[in-house]
Amino acid sequence: MSAAFRLGDLAVPVIQAPMAGIATPELAAGASLAGALGALGLGASSPDQARAMMAEVAARIGSNRYGVNLFCHAPAQADPAREATWLDYLTPEFARFGATPPAILREIYPTFLHDDAMLAAVLDAGPAVVSFHFGIPDASRIAALRDGGALLLATATSWAEARAAQAAGLDGIVAQGFEAGGHRGVFDPSQADGRQSTADLIAVLQPLGLPLIPAGGIMDGADAAHWLRAGAPAVQMGTAFLACPESAASTEHRAGLTSRATVMTPAISGRPARGLENRLTALGADPNSPPVPDYPIAYDAAKQLNAAAGGAPDYAAHWAGTGAARARALPVAELVVLLDAEIRAGLAAGR
Repeated sequence: MSAAFRLGDLAVPVIQAPMAGIATPELAAGASLAGALGALGLGASSPDQARAMMAEVAARIGSNRYGVNLFCHAPAQADPAREATWLDYLTPEFARFGATPPAILREIYPTFLHDDAMLAAVLDAGPAVVSFHFGIPDASRIAALRDGGALLLATATSWAEARAAQAAGLDGIVAQGFEAGGHRGVFDPSQADGRQSTADLIAVLQPLGLPLIPAGGIMDGADAAHWLRAGAPAVQMGTAFLACPESAASTEHRAGLTSRATVMTPAISGRPARGLENRLTALGADPNSPPVPDYPIAYDAAKQLNAAAGGAPDYAAHWAGTGAARARALPVAELVVLLDAEIRAGLAAGR
């Protein structure tokens, strides 16, 4: 079955990035109702939680015109010695709050590559768009999702990743530049990252002939119009939606958008991700830092340390892109309407 939804169907050619833990059903529904494509990140959710969130979005918008994102990372390789060394390194940080590190670390988020319950939840809900991050699922899962009518996208940070998505028969590529907030979509974090900007990555990927959705550093309608004039069917924007009251970003996270720089770090989750710099990112950057455990095992340590610190920003995963200071604190519907006006003005000015 071919996808019933096309990116060209969007009244406002903007995809609200499916930020796991931040993009709430209210945010996603608000974006879709205003004419953009709202999306949910399911990588940090159980199948039951995913079902509830998708059902809420569908009820709010009265259709399946929303997207979901699934994490397709290789299963973590547990290494008790490496994990113990990392916990030893963090012990003084736990001690600052009268706490001790956990005895062991767990793989707290399963990969969609082997999660049949999550596949069933997504197939039952039938969102219009399904995107993949960290990799691509096998042919049987892709076929099942395609038979359900979903438009299928994958994040790519390089030619090789985009070519793999093309070979898998996907419908488009989210071209994630190094400016983007949150987790890098690299398939294999053990390999060197070319760290290409959004502009450089788009230029490299154009010969593939697939629809390319720029992501990274896009904060307003003028930024979006630049890419739409260049032929993009839509843009993906995440950090631009962080300050919306419908997002789940904490007060500290919102405040940090204008007061703290961003840094790419594996120290929080075990995979490279761009977020607001803090004490934990600095510890990870220290030359004496030991190797970080695999994703998401390292995330277990960070979350427990953050809980011990009472949620203070020193150890929190406050993901954000390089344009964080330009985020606007508007209700999501108002933001999408403003983006639409800015896009129209930008496209008119570019003629």
